[in-house]
Amino acid sequence: MTVRTQVHLAAYLPGGTHASAGADFASFERLARTAERGLFDFLLLTGQPRPAGHGGRPEPVTVLNALVAGTERIGLAATVDTASTEPYELARRLATLDHLSAGRAAWNVAASADPLTRAAEFVHVSRELWDSWTPDGVVRPFAYRGRHFDIAGEFTVPRSPQGHPVVIRPSDVSPEGSEFATSTADVLLTRYGTPEAGRARYAELKGRLTAYGRDRADLKIIAEATVVLGDTAAEARERATAIGASDGGRSFVGTPESVAAEIDDSVRTGAADGFVLVPHPAPGGLAEFVDRVVPLLQERGAFRTEYTGTTLRSHLGLPDPVWKG
Repeated sequence: MTVRTQVHLAAYLPGGTHASAGADFASFERLARTAERGLFDFLLLTGQPRPAGHGGRPEPVTVLNALVAGTERIGLAATVDTASTEPYELARRLATLDHLSAGRAAWNVAASADPLTRAAEFVHVSRELWDSWTPDGVVRPFAYRGRHFDIAGEFTVPRSPQGHPVVIRPSDVSPEGSEFATSTADVLLTRYGTPEAGRARYAELKGRLTAYGRDRADLKIIAEATVVLGDTAAEARERATAIGASDGGRSFVGTPESVAAEIDDSVRTGAADGFVLVPHPAPGGLAEFVDRVVPLLQERGAFRTEYTGTTLRSHLGLPDPVWKG
């Protein structure tokens, strides 16, 4: 019996621009519940806190901690820039989120103002901090001295339910960025405009894994995509034109049937393992996708009909990290 390739789906939660953090949180909660109803792998909260005096944009990890109570299975991924914090503090916050969510936490590693060498060391130190507790719950003294960080003491949060929070990394097209991503990440976020470009990039990135002693299954490649639906192809094109949905990345514009077919075909032919979606028009576009496209993917056998695991790693089909004693 041939096992169908399964599509992985995630959704962006915009970082928020309202003056009221409460208004933002209400929209986050609605979107989170919609995506979980659609059996998505994870939500990706983008954006960073605004500087003082520039309005109330919530801090990503704090928002996701609040979303834990309103969700049960969907993964919760926070975008945090390595230039805005230090490894011990962020590793502690993410491990706490992983405990509160019973193993659903992820970190989207932004390094906008950091050299790649510092960002890579930041991820390495975070993983060592998470490994400073043994799987059977014994804490060990921690000491690390490197080029950018010098940390000693005791990590205060026990080993998290999925070993480590899932590490997500945007795929930089430079050789250095590709090396950083493929050597450290569990999930890579890519962008491509055509299926041919997606397949070429996918093959290149997966081909780099053996150099780091990693298997192809150790890394999921998730492409960014916009989605615009219509009852007819013409209606979908008109809606896409009206809202300016294309941003140079992958766009799925059409009827629910054609969009489901394109997504399925893209994954089956090796352009991506799945997609992180920006459905239009926002915010109702996500519910429309869940109601009209997800059932068609399920009919094709390309998408789950229920969550079979409880952790984000189980949703993504990722192995648990090996404890380095």
